Amino acid sequence: MAPDEIAHPAPDSSSGVPESAPTSESANTKNNGTRGNRGGRDRGNDKQKRKHAGFGSAKGEVADKREQVRNNRDAKRRKVIDKDNDGNSYMSIAFTPEEIAAEERRPKKKVAVLIGYAGTGYHGIQINHKEKTIEGDIFAAFVAAGAISKANADDPKKSSLVRCARTDKGVHAAGNVLSLKLIVEDEGIVEKINEHLPEQIRIWGIQRTSNGFSCYQACDSRWYEYLMPSYSLLPPQPHSFLGKKLAESAREKGVYDEYVDRLDDVKNFWEEVEKNDIQPILEKLDPGVKAEVLRRLHDTQDQNDDEPKEGGSAEVAASSNDVPMAEQQDNSKGLKPEKELTPADLGLRELKAAYVAAKRRYRVTPARVEKLQAALDLYLGTRNYHNYTIMKSHKDPSAKRHIKSFQINATPITIGDTQWLSLKVHGQSFMMHQIRKMVAMAVMVVRCGAPLATITESYGPRRISIPKAPGLGLMLERPMFTEYNKKAMGLQREIIDFAKWEAKIEEFKDQHIYRRMFELEEKENSFHLFFNQVDNFRTDYFLWVTAGGFEASHERSDRTERVPKGLEAELGDEADGVEEVGT
Repeated sequence: MAPDEIAHPAPDSSSGVPESAPTSESANTKNNGTRGNRGGRDRGNDKQKRKHAGFGSAKGEVADKREQVRNNRDAKRRKVIDKDNDGNSYMSIAFTPEEIAAEERRPKKKVAVLIGYAGTGYHGIQINHKEKTIEGDIFAAFVAAGAISKANADDPKKSSLVRCARTDKGVHAAGNVLSLKLIVEDEGIVEKINEHLPEQIRIWGIQRTSNGFSCYQACDSRWYEYLMPSYSLLPPQPHSFLGKKLAESAREKGVYDEYVDRLDDVKNFWEEVEKNDIQPILEKLDPGVKAEVLRRLHDTQDQNDDEPKEGGSAEVAASSNDVPMAEQQDNSKGLKPEKELTPADLGLRELKAAYVAAKRRYRVTPARVEKLQAALDLYLGTRNYHNYTIMKSHKDPSAKRHIKSFQINATPITIGDTQWLSLKVHGQSFMMHQIRKMVAMAVMVVRCGAPLATITESYGPRRISIPKAPGLGLMLERPMFTEYNKKAMGLQREIIDFAKWEAKIEEFKDQHIYRRMFELEEKENSFHLFFNQVDNFRTDYFLWVTAGGFEASHERSDRTERVPKGLEAELGDEADGVEEVGT
């Protein structure tokens, strides 16, 4: 037991006077005529003595506060694990008292752990009891490799675990940092930890730091990259709910020609697709089947529906190869057989495939890239991003964030049939969903032919709903420790820098992050689904992109306001993760 944890027995208080209290005579003698009955030194001694005596001392030993905190924390943890999570936990690894007692005690050191990961299949980075997270797997690997003792395996707080940047569900990181206390005597500890991790999570290195180091507090800024198909910049289909509203509003406000001019090189895209790709398919169908296919194709989901209608927006958004996994399995295993498709089902499937294929054939023009860059430039500097996170007040000081740069790579890359654009943003810190909403806002303005001033207006007090772009495309490039590194170099300590692992990181990005992004988009059509959902909701939530502006859109009143169920995912209200970077 540490010196400050020693329990002091209560003195005998039967006489009503503390056993160790000095008498008036002895006090006066020691003070030698100084002011009062006690000198400075004795007053301090008496204070220490009275701390463990006097009123209430007969009640027995005073419980150690640290032990009380530990007990309370353990009780709360056990409640979550046993009561709320059926005895299972991703952040508490249990060992028997015998196993703990038999383990050799080794010293812990405060370190910075440099990591990278593909977030696919994980519920974000931050460890919790109930969900599979990046930190959960890393913590288990620390324990398995002996970097965290069995005695501390039941609670990450015992190792002072802190992450530099928090990432959402499915979001990737080429570089991120954890700080905590680890047992790092073994020179091969990094390799041992990686042996217990899946290939989509890597430890790049472990660096010694001062005992007071916190990677969260020491981080100056963060770099993120967002990858998206260039077809994201295509305007809504004219027959979609949003497509119709855009044209109607522009005519009502007398700005139709200006609206069309802002669409420039894509204003005839859908007309040509209908003529060259869709009409040939429709002409092959029987009249009755054709009418049913068109009805289902143009039907959209009502905002009050809990589930999509047959042929509603969710069905229109799906691609021809979006076959449910159950239908792909061997039916001999007793799974439900695939429903027999009607001629209308087959016709609709063929049309959907044609629309998706047309989108993937699109190649962005330099003029369109310039429009997107002009939109991203409006984020630079310190702005009020209360509309870009989970219902923050305009008056909340924490809604103001500083963006250093937001740049699109003018040279797209083509993977398979799809052309991709890379956007990189550098900021001091970001709120939950902020980057994904910034991307969505800029893309919505460009694809819908809205004035760029819409972005500037979003910093004002009016509350609007901005959709949350797919997490699939977001990657934390790396956090920056500029000021910390300056001090570390002055003290001849190792700086936090990913440069020494650059080759490994680039290889990891290509194999595990970019590849997953590209393959998942090809398989699941995430961006196609996202924009179809946004375009086909019969609500006024996103009508701020029309000529009617913010006044034409729904103004949310508070965080508890009920929104259409189908919009929860687009707005981030389903709370599917944690902050991308802490406040």
